[in-house]
Amino acid sequence: QVQLVESGGGLVQAGGSLRLSCAASGGTFSTYGMGWFRQAPGKEREFVAAIHWSGGTTSYADSVKGRFTISRDNVKNTLYLQMNSLKPDDTAVYYCAADLSGRPRSSLSNYKYWGQGTQVTVSS
Repeated sequence: QVQLVESGGGLVQAGGSLRLSCAASGGTFSTYGMGWFRQAPGKEREFVAAIHWSGGTTSYADSVKGRFTISRDNVKNTLYLQMNSLKPDDTAVYYCAADLSGRPRSSLSNYKYWGQGTQVTVSS
């Protein structure tokens, strides 16, 4: 059973930065496509970013393009999300998820394993 544990969330002022981490265990992390998603209060969970198993291809939601960077370390079995120039609209619970196809896909239904989430709050 794959376990994903997010960390690095917190409270930050607008314009600030945070780096989220997602530690994976119990599976073959290096073969999974990995994604970050977020869910704000009263809204549906939405795609943020995804990365190919090799790290060679990434994709981003338009709302975060140019501000967020997804990366991975297949030796440490860890996924990252560097978030810069944060805005109040980025406030949400952030989840990492694993796609067994290995591809960087944006649809929630493609992801089999999910973490419990980490709260990110951006104050204005």
